[in-house]
Amino acid sequence: MYGPDSRVPGTYAANCVLARRMAERDVRFIQLYHRGWDQHNNLPRDIQLQCKGVDQPSAALIQDLKQRGLLEDTLVIWAGEFGRPPYWPGNVIGTNYGRDHHEKCFTIWMAGGGIKPGVSYGETDDYSYNIAEDPVHVHDLQATILHCLGIDHTRLTYKFQGRHFRLTDIAGEVVKKVLV
Repeated sequence: MYGPDSRVPGTYAANCVLARRMAERDVRFIQLYHRGWDQHNNLPRDIQLQCKGVDQPSAALIQDLKQRGLLEDTLVIWAGEFGRPPYWPGNVIGTNYGRDHHEKCFTIWMAGGGIKPGVSYGETDDYSYNIAEDPVHVHDLQATILHCLGIDHTRLTYKFQGRHFRLTDIAGEVVKKVLV
């Protein structure tokens, strides 16, 4: 189900199987890394290789968690730290081109743990450059994740230099439209 790489230790597929096993044993936080997404060069070849390594195992993890009755209580988040612009600012030489970093908008996906299945939220303009509809600030994302974990982000505070801080700073609203 997870693909042929699931039997190769250290691969993303094997780590997805390991993550499922850890979830079965009530491990509260599991983080998987899959490096090498920074395609500034050779994008057409490299992105195919990256996707080939993660698509089947990611889908299998969600399906496996659901079949075992674990998805309802397990929040799965697939994200990076920034997006990619829809263009390459450098010279295109055959297949040797890539994409730069783009902080204005990017996509993540979430499943299980109180997230409504099949929902798409937010929209970019026709060029995928700017947010056109339903922006989600990082503080809103954090508030939503904390809500799914059963934590009220407005009460999760710590004191530093005489001021109370929280993970969502003084902002952050739960994105209720993505919740079950």
